[in-house]
Amino acid sequence: MTLPSNNRVRLLALIPARGGSKGIPRKNLRLLCGKPLVAYSIEAARQTPGIERVVVSTDDAEIADVSRRYGAEVVWRPAEISGDSASSEAALLHALDELRDAEGYEPDLVVFLQATSPLRRVDDVRKAIDTLASEGADSLFSACPVEGFVWRAGKTDLVPLNYDPAHRPRRQELQEEVLEENGSIYVFKPWVLRTYGSRLGGRIAVYRMSRLHSFQVDEPADLELVERLLALRRPAAPQVDLACIRLLVLDFDGVLTDNRVLVNEEGLEAVLCDRADSLGIARLRAAGLEVAVISTEANSVVRARCAKLGIQCTDGCHDKLQALQRMAAARSLQPRNIAYLGNDVNDADCMRWVGVPIAVADAAPAVWPLAKLVTSRPGGRGAVREVSEWLLAARGQAPEHSTREVR
Repeated sequence: MTLPSNNRVRLLALIPARGGSKGIPRKNLRLLCGKPLVAYSIEAARQTPGIERVVVSTDDAEIADVSRRYGAEVVWRPAEISGDSASSEAALLHALDELRDAEGYEPDLVVFLQATSPLRRVDDVRKAIDTLASEGADSLFSACPVEGFVWRAGKTDLVPLNYDPAHRPRRQELQEEVLEENGSIYVFKPWVLRTYGSRLGGRIAVYRMSRLHSFQVDEPADLELVERLLALRRPAAPQVDLACIRLLVLDFDGVLTDNRVLVNEEGLEAVLCDRADSLGIARLRAAGLEVAVISTEANSVVRARCAKLGIQCTDGCHDKLQALQRMAAARSLQPRNIAYLGNDVNDADCMRWVGVPIAVADAAPAVWPLAKLVTSRPGGRGAVREVSEWLLAARGQAPEHSTREVR
């Protein structure tokens, strides 16, 4: 039995994400592969069939802004339940009460996703919900198996928990399963939280996850580990014909730059670019592919950067699609011969028109559905170089590095 993905069962995803964190300052906003940590849990919830609302409980204005950008609603958490000693249960109960009192909204199930678990898969969330339903449970936690020989360290002695040291079995012959709650996914009926003051109560079920997808971001060293694991994900190659691409068109801000502007006291602007992107563009040009920039910004820094790269620049452009179509006509190119790398809503028309629309890793959520490919690197930090490697590989040239992620 599975829960229906329609309005008969109300599924609410709740993600507590407070602003304060002593171990890793501003932890929930730290970028991993170009996206804020909290965004991974929002994305997982939004992509899970049946979840009708995604709500972030926070006390922090910046987290609230980021959460809304990634498609979540926000419930403001009061200061008295936002400190280091505040429990997640307090935040969950407060959010449920706010939704009930303000809107009369009461879900049938709450899917509690911790912001510190970015490695969970979307199908993990759905399978966890289905597990609770199929087992007739009232609450559920996700866990990963503890493989090996487990001991409990007491104050004065050590006690084996899952085997007899005098008759040591092979690891695969261990009879007792030991599970470690991984903190990634909890599902519960609201009455469980209101009755027990806990996310777990009534009949409890477990959803087993792989250890690889169970890592959390708790300590500073976890950031590098989890980011490497995220970058290593290799979904199946998309059915995209890159070999026919003759022209790569780039937005400037947020693609060739990291979307920030440096302004001095005289009002002069400067931007941050990545030399790896420059090398990627040079390699494309050497291979016979054209590269061009179309930007809405009318700024000398755009023209100066493009001139140094030796690529065509159309800046101060109010109709990017019209400029792109003129560019294509001048080269006798069809949309299928053009790839466009963008990052925000002003790129949407161009991305719809070209044969291969691509988004940078930290693109605005509004353009994700338009992209056939998404880079693993953010804008201004290697995204263009990554795309150049894909295009060169499609032409039979060995790339130095290539990572694809499909949306």
